[in-house]
Amino acid sequence: MSKLKVLITGAAGQVGSHVAELMLARGDTVLGLDDFTTGRPEHLPPESSNYAFREGTIADAAFVNQAFGEFLPDVVVHTAASYKDPEDWRSDALTNVVGSVNVIKASKTTQAARFIYFQTALCYGVKPLEQPITLSHPKNPGNSSYSISKTAAEDYLELSGLDFVTFRLANVIGPRNVSGPLPIFFSRLRDGKRCFVTEARRDFVYVGDLARTVVRAADGAGQGTYHFSSGKDIEIRELYDSVVNAMKLNDYPEPEVRPLGPDDAASILLDPSRTFADFGEMKFTPLADFVPQAIEYYRAFGVLGEYTHLKLKDAERR
Repeated sequence: MSKLKVLITGAAGQVGSHVAELMLARGDTVLGLDDFTTGRPEHLPPESSNYAFREGTIADAAFVNQAFGEFLPDVVVHTAASYKDPEDWRSDALTNVVGSVNVIKASKTTQAARFIYFQTALCYGVKPLEQPITLSHPKNPGNSSYSISKTAAEDYLELSGLDFVTFRLANVIGPRNVSGPLPIFFSRLRDGKRCFVTEARRDFVYVGDLARTVVRAADGAGQGTYHFSSGKDIEIRELYDSVVNAMKLNDYPEPEVRPLGPDDAASILLDPSRTFADFGEMKFTPLADFVPQAIEYYRAFGVLGEYTHLKLKDAERR
């Protein structure tokens, strides 16, 4: 197979950096873009004849057009997204909608052969009508600015006429994960603070497994919309216990158990049957194997912000 020229937005983020490493390891040429709002410089590979990086925001059309025009990518992997503050609608709209439109338009102009996008499972709402959620479930993203803006970008991509793959994601975690319960549990346990859990269930999947599937999509596997999910969900408490075990704490810190909040779903489980049919056999790494990798990463580099896409009561933030 001929080598690819791959442009990755959000290249310093969790997903983008793992995809870049896999592409480079097999000899592809990669251009990474990031503005370091949530991405971190230590995630970037060293620049080489096969890898270059440009710092800038995808909300700047001139920046995007110049990068695309000079690089002329075969494949675009669009991972860049705004999600730091659920009340910062402007940043979400600028990056997730305007920025995505800039990237989509530039992909059309430069005739990229394939566009790979990442959508949140919150596009189905926090009270989905079925479990597991099938691809025919209606979109209902009005639960958060993040979900609204990510769904708008997906709609533009579907309108564009580009050859694309969209992965609607389960909870992707592992090393370099800066949002959600994994870094929150680590930072609170490290500081001797008590954690809380709910009875919610989620499908936690390893970022490395997603990155390998993205490479297959870049090579031409699949077309259209897919769920990236193992098809199984677990209690949040199981993730908490995995973090405790990986940190090798002497005594088990009993978490507080809280009821589900008004904007939380008991379960968001995606039906991956189309993904399994089109991508073939997929192996999913167990929590016990990859949570220790994440803990090792946090000990080396710290956590970034413990971000969440949904609003939380002030008491829950402490």
